[in-house]
Amino acid sequence: MDRVYEIPEEPNVDPISSLEEDVIRGANPRFTFPFGILFSTFLYCGEAASALYMVRVYRKNSETYWMTYTLSFFMFSSIMVQLTLIFVHRDLAKDKPLSLFMHLILLGPVIRCLEAMIKYLTLWKKEGQEEPYVSLTRKKMLINGEEVLIEWEVGHSIRTLAMHRNAYKRMSQIQAFLGSVPQLTYQLYVTLISAEVPLGRAVLMVFSLISVTYGATLCNMLAIQIKYDEYKIRLGPLEVLCITIWRTLEITSRLVILVLFSATLKLKAVPFLLLNFLIILFEPWVKFWRSGAQMPNNIEKNFSRVGTLVVLISITVLYAGINFSCWSALQLKLADRDLVDKGQNWGHMGLHYSLRLVENVIMVLVFKFCGVKVLLNYCHSLISLQLIIAYLISIGFMLLFFQYLHPLRSLFTHNVVDYLHCVCCHQHPRGRIENSEPSCDAEARPSIV
Repeated sequence: MDRVYEIPEEPNVDPISSLEEDVIRGANPRFTFPFGILFSTFLYCGEAASALYMVRVYRKNSETYWMTYTLSFFMFSSIMVQLTLIFVHRDLAKDKPLSLFMHLILLGPVIRCLEAMIKYLTLWKKEGQEEPYVSLTRKKMLINGEEVLIEWEVGHSIRTLAMHRNAYKRMSQIQAFLGSVPQLTYQLYVTLISAEVPLGRAVLMVFSLISVTYGATLCNMLAIQIKYDEYKIRLGPLEVLCITIWRTLEITSRLVILVLFSATLKLKAVPFLLLNFLIILFEPWVKFWRSGAQMPNNIEKNFSRVGTLVVLISITVLYAGINFSCWSALQLKLADRDLVDKGQNWGHMGLHYSLRLVENVIMVLVFKFCGVKVLLNYCHSLISLQLIIAYLISIGFMLLFFQYLHPLRSLFTHNVVDYLHCVCCHQHPRGRIENSEPSCDAEARPSIV
């Protein structure tokens, strides 16, 4: 049978420029076992089961408020997960009643996992056989510091399996930041107030913490893929370990500070936290309205303006949820065609961590000096110091990653050291800057280490 070739309509493929450059034929990609899909499904089912168990316990103990908030956080994130999977797979335009029914009863990730496993087993049985339908994909790679354009064939089945993987990566972020973060924060608060940790609540908090850490790590990886969509990117174990440590310290210290602050001020903390979230939520929309740009219409071909608006609001809510607990690694830009700012934007990163550090210090000081002994058997000063040090260590791992471990750091116009050097230059008196030799911009080295 003759093989049918098709070139996918991707923004990173430029047929004209590709013909002008030397193209190296790469080895066809091999399919791998979908560990990420199984792990995401396991986290979803584990967190759902433990949350429903705690709802049952709270109801049995007549703790209505605790039951209501636990169930609300679970239901909101579960519904958003189902909508995400339906949107990525475009099931509304397909005749798949079983899949839609499983999504309706909040078991969409389970049926999607089974579909991915069946696809993998089919590929495994047909290993070595040529597929009749293949796509040509071109990406750039950095080999010995030089850009090389590589082209390879991707079979239809492998592309379908890759679509499942991408869907689950986005699902994990939705679950982490719209479900696990508020769930973990609330269960920590309940534990602090009740001064007891039953087994069911401990299991729920462990699942939530793993989900948040996994989602934050994927957030970094997807941000790199989105910013550098023309390049084929590989992250080694050392890079993944550095990102995991960075995100774990950042999120845990941030959430514990939020819990201690809320336990100290009780309802008085709600306006501060709500205002914080609303500022992050409306910031992209304010920039969009000030730019005078039109509503982007390239999100989905079959979407009306209302559908596009709903998707943009959902993306903005996710963006606010991520930035509330950690850095999103991307800056949302609704006026742009790709919805994100693909520049490195060190200023945005520096501003975020500076404000978060000041905010965390203020909340820790409130916890220390407010006079309410939340933790009777522990030294508040020591806890406060440990939390701030943990957050500073996370910033250190972040700087380490961007300076030495980023897979495409050679493409940076300026790296971390250059940015810090320029910030120090701006603090000098104007007279000394004029008498100095080249400016810091002129001295900036392209992508250094």
